[in-house]
Amino acid sequence: MDFRSLMPFSGSSLSRAGNGDPFMSLRREMDRMFDDFTRGWPAPSGMEQGGFLTPKVNVAETEKGLEVTADLPGVDPKDIQVDLTDGVLTLKAEHKSEKEEKDEAKRYHLVERSSGSYMRRFSLPFEADEDKIDASFEKGVLKISIPRSASAEKPAKKIEVRSA
Repeated sequence: MDFRSLMPFSGSSLSRAGNGDPFMSLRREMDRMFDDFTRGWPAPSGMEQGGFLTPKVNVAETEKGLEVTADLPGVDPKDIQVDLTDGVLTLKAEHKSEKEEKDEAKRYHLVERSSGSYMRRFSLPFEADEDKIDASFEKGVLKISIPRSASAEKPAKKIEVRSA
């Protein structure tokens, strides 16, 4: 008995199906069609927008200032840039995947690894003490502490409103 006749797919369709799963080719085709359909729409966080990936970010206000936490998986710390200009905090990072070597003997069945640039901008709700801003990066998470300046910590001045 020829067992190949019992297989639901041949060797050539195996490479299209991805690891022997016939639903993987369907999933990839649906993903491609959805990407084609939504091209040009505003992208949700984490998706490509304007040539940049937008990392997932938490921004929390504390008594002392702001705490910004950004997920930057696979990014090398030397490829991260944090700037504060005119009250706007800018996060930039470059994710570089390992370069795949061109090997004629290899036939890839699935290629999902990629590289790209991350960027996010935030307007600060107060004047920051620029000399005391601290940023650290550990295990793919960037943490930035932005303290308020002394002038921003002053309570708001109440102005009396007179009736005419």
